[in-house]
Amino acid sequence: MLLRLDSVTTYYGEIRILEGVTIEVGEGEVVCLLGGNASGKSTTLKTALGLVRPRSGRVELDGEDVTERSPAYRIRRGMAIVPENRRVFAPMTVAENLEMGAHLREDADVEETREQVHALFPRLYERRAQLAGTLSGGEQQMLAMGRALMSRPRLLLMDEPSMGLSPVLVEQNFEIIRDVNATGVAVLVVEQNANMALSIADRGYVLQTGVIALADKADALLASDDLKRAYLGR
Repeated sequence: MLLRLDSVTTYYGEIRILEGVTIEVGEGEVVCLLGGNASGKSTTLKTALGLVRPRSGRVELDGEDVTERSPAYRIRRGMAIVPENRRVFAPMTVAENLEMGAHLREDADVEETREQVHALFPRLYERRAQLAGTLSGGEQQMLAMGRALMSRPRLLLMDEPSMGLSPVLVEQNFEIIRDVNATGVAVLVVEQNANMALSIADRGYVLQTGVIALADKADALLASDDLKRAYLGR
């Protein structure tokens, strides 16, 4: 299993955010994590990446216990994140943002990866000298994804990729996620747009107030009345 969160319980101070959460992402899978606001979705990603340490439970990456390891270590081991609201480096150019994505790499194939990113996102090549802060929301999302791919990840974590985008751009964005997955990169995507996320996923989990309420194959969740009850809280 590429990623496994095993019975993870996470707190912010004395406030419990996650309780006993277990999720898995296999090689080459697309797995979605669904839930409403304040359900614990983003905290789950932060726990996977090491930005938040669980109070109990384990985080395993490719069979290794990385619970106490730094985010930098996990990135070197093949994890990358596209954060909520893109969070590109606004005063830097598109090209400089992509370079930041590769700053932990020690191999000599960075230029080859840049060419692959440009092939996936031709707009980033066209805008390579433009300041990232002047890009449209859709272009910033492309840049955030391209920056993550520059680390040559095996697992891509995506936090609310549809947030703030028009319906047309949301559809394009999820097509790109499918294209990235087709290259062999596993994806764990956190989303509120359940139908869109499940349409590209192999499996899904539903979080409700920090607890896994449902877990099943994507097509089964799409057809499930339990999904509506758990997701909508009624």
